[in-house]
Amino acid sequence: MQQAGATVRKIRSLKDALNRCQELGMRLSRQRRFILELLWSHQEHLSAKEIYDLLSQQGKDIGHTSVYQNLEALSSQGIIECLERHEGRLYGNFCEDHSHVNVIDTNQIMDIQVELPSDLIKTIEEKTGVKVDHYRIDFYGYKNKLSE
Repeated sequence: MQQAGATVRKIRSLKDALNRCQELGMRLSRQRRFILELLWSHQEHLSAKEIYDLLSQQGKDIGHTSVYQNLEALSSQGIIECLERHEGRLYGNFCEDHSHVNVIDTNQIMDIQVELPSDLIKTIEEKTGVKVDHYRIDFYGYKNKLSE
């Protein structure tokens, strides 16, 4: 459990994710390691089924239930990202604070770095009385509509 005022280091790599598991007392089973390695190597958001299928294709011995349980454990501890979508959850690695571009026609989610102007952040803080620590913006659009 994080102490009040303590700063948690951001997870920026597979090594950071593995270290965070150990810091939290999470067992680093081979199945958990398989999942983390896959998410850091693919650099995209995947469903639990896609993760299971990819691991199976790689010859990794892991069951459906184990995939779901490990994804839940890792996402609930903030080690991996979990995005709730109407078609189900998608999982990805944390590389930096980032926003998402949701491509409606291809069902793709792309990570993008967005930095809002400081005066906009200040306005949001003044209107809400909340000190903004970080943020994520979700954009939605169509892949082939830009030139129209």
